[in-house]
Amino acid sequence: MIMRILGEGQYEVTDEHLNRLNELDTVLQSAADAGDEAAFTTALSALLDAVRSLGTPLPDEQITPSDLVLPDADTSLAQVRALLSGEGLIPG
Repeated sequence: MIMRILGEGQYEVTDEHLNRLNELDTVLQSAADAGDEAAFTTALSALLDAVRSLGTPLPDEQITPSDLVLPDADTSLAQVRALLSGEGLIPG
């Protein structure tokens, strides 16, 4: 799966890591639902860090459609709430 972090770049993440990313996404969804700004910031940072560490960065010159677009670390709780579906940022 190709994941883009806005303003940063794309990462190829293998299916074996999707369960871990979904766990982090669930924490993010819960923090957003609760309106807990501190927990939200921590959860978003953890999710983005996991994508960076578990994924393989794609070269900037490689143009590949993204399967999933994640907000950058500076995205507000209100902005992410608008992006969240019933499944969070990462479907599945």
